[in-house]
Amino acid sequence: MTREKSSYAVQTVEKALDILETLTEESRHATLPYLAERLDLSRNKAFRLLATLESKGLVERDDASGIYRLGISSVELAQRLLNSTSLIRHSHPVMEKLARKHDEAVYIAVLKGEEVLFLDMVDCDQAIKTAPLVGKRFPFFTNAAGKAIKSLESADLLEKFFKKRRNGGTPDPALLQTELTAIRERGFAVDFDGLGEGIVTVAVAVRDYAGKVIGALTMLGPSFRLMASRLEEEIIPSLREGAEMLSLKFGYAKL
Repeated sequence: MTREKSSYAVQTVEKALDILETLTEESRHATLPYLAERLDLSRNKAFRLLATLESKGLVERDDASGIYRLGISSVELAQRLLNSTSLIRHSHPVMEKLARKHDEAVYIAVLKGEEVLFLDMVDCDQAIKTAPLVGKRFPFFTNAAGKAIKSLESADLLEKFFKKRRNGGTPDPALLQTELTAIRERGFAVDFDGLGEGIVTVAVAVRDYAGKVIGALTMLGPSFRLMASRLEEEIIPSLREGAEMLSLKFGYAKL
């Protein structure tokens, strides 16, 4: 006899995890009353949960403002997870090399459903640069990483996505399908302004030993630095080389 995993869930644990998730998204106003109302908890129960999390170092409270934020233990757990992730472990040296060579921010990103999650980055030393995107998710069609990965999905998966979009929505399904086909044929993606005005992203997919796409090596920067000539002559060849090197580490052999 089997059960859905959700049937084994412990409500108190779920609520404690809800608190941690809320603090990752919103910490500026995270007082006890705010968290209790946001999570539909009594103040007494919210206080007990927060006290337990605080005793483990997972949250901490500012005595002056009463605002809660993630504690050092949460950060340590997250860092351990990141360090143990093979994709990040293998990709970081490649990212460092690319960032040093071009002095632009380099990321490794993965697809989660219809969104891209930016897992890790090596920043640049430029005075003008974007805010770090590590841990953030965006619709796949807003950036080159998502498009590079999505373009290599099976025809069935792409068809399911486009069926959901044919009744309207952004972006236009026909235009996006044409763009993904072109990306698949040329082997890289470039996106302008999808993550904000003047922001350019460039990406090449990374594969494993079975040929499965496991992520995308991505460079991000302002349009006045990532101009077409530089993309074509410097950035895209470097990203191709880096993605190929990373794919080889995962056992991929291009036929």
